[in-house]
Amino acid sequence: MIMVLHSRVLALLPGVFLLLLLGCSLSSATEDDINCLKSIKASLKDTLGYLNSSWNFNNNTEGYICRFTGIDCWHPDENRILNIRLSDMGLEGEFPHGIVKCKSMTGLDLSSNMLYGSIPPNISMLIPYVTSLDLSSNNFSGVIPINLSNCSFINILNLDRNNLTGLIPPELTLLGRMKTFSVANNRLTGPIPVFNFSLSAESVANNFGLCGKPLDPCRETMKGTKTGVIAGAAIGGVTVAAIGVVIGLFFYQRRLSSAMRKKDDDPDGNKWTKSLKGVKGIQASYNFIRPYKNWS
Repeated sequence: MIMVLHSRVLALLPGVFLLLLLGCSLSSATEDDINCLKSIKASLKDTLGYLNSSWNFNNNTEGYICRFTGIDCWHPDENRILNIRLSDMGLEGEFPHGIVKCKSMTGLDLSSNMLYGSIPPNISMLIPYVTSLDLSSNNFSGVIPINLSNCSFINILNLDRNNLTGLIPPELTLLGRMKTFSVANNRLTGPIPVFNFSLSAESVANNFGLCGKPLDPCRETMKGTKTGVIAGAAIGGVTVAAIGVVIGLFFYQRRLSSAMRKKDDDPDGNKWTKSLKGVKGIQASYNFIRPYKNWS
């Protein structure tokens, strides 16, 4: 029982730590959050007029920014921003750096707009407490910043349908709280890092340069496998050839030994001598018979 309570307490610690950090920043958040939204509105082109029609800063009542389109607050009567949800609002421009003033924000959704340029290389300093980040369906280019791995509270990271290039940073696997990751429909290349959760093929599809699970194996791996097969075949061929040579030498040695034994049985060439003696014997008999013919 004690062990179960201990494990539950440990599981709650990251959330408690986040709340403590946010509590420290919330005390002076009101003015910062208002300036944060002013900066976002000034830095983005509002092509559909959503921000111009809703984000009116000529108001001094507490919590008035919580009634802005796309803004969620920690409490409806306090100007402390919890989430910014500006999806599909026709916004155009680069990533709004002024968002750093929204110090209590935990969720950011800028998906389905016309944002371009690179994702800030220091993004973890701009949105340190974000648990959900959605930049999908924009025109962001360049690489996925390694600095994203410092957004240690992030659970959801959607970067699909952009023009991102380069590798998926292996450092992103250090985000132990992340459960959703999508980079489909970009121009990424290289091996897919191994995350501590199941990654679907759809979440990395249509990049043409990515490889590894859950997609096809990387060419380097396949090349290494083919090289191993070729090397194995070569070694096998050499082994078979060596065995053939050994067998050939065995039979050659055997024939040579047999020939040597035959020579040992007739060391002086007696068979040839006997044959020669047979010829001489015939000649001698002929010479012996010949005088009798003369006598007759």
